Amino acid sequence: MAKKSAVNRNNKRRKLAQQYAPRRARLKEIARDRSLAPEERFQAYLKLAQLPRNSAVNRVRNRCDLTGRPRGVYRKFKLSRIALRDLASIGLIPGMVKSSW
Repeated sequence: MAKKSAVNRNNKRRKLAQQYAPRRARLKEIARDRSLAPEERFQAYLKLAQLPRNSAVNRVRNRCDLTGRPRGVYRKFKLSRIALRDLASIGLIPGMVKSSW
């Protein structure tokens, strides 16, 4: 089980990223537009730098919904490989059967 503080920090980052996504996208679009004046583009970069660091999507870590484990997480199920195997063994994931021979 991951530390609760790490899970909460990640949830906070996820919420901030969702909140600032439209503003970030607009500023990035302005900054990348070559037809605009360099001063306007530079101002967009400065405003982008003023936004909270944790509002960037790439700072969000994929974590298991059950355990909070940060590694070996299947995106489709939002579960770690360990939790996925346990749930599959019990039969709680429809269509998935743990192989054994």
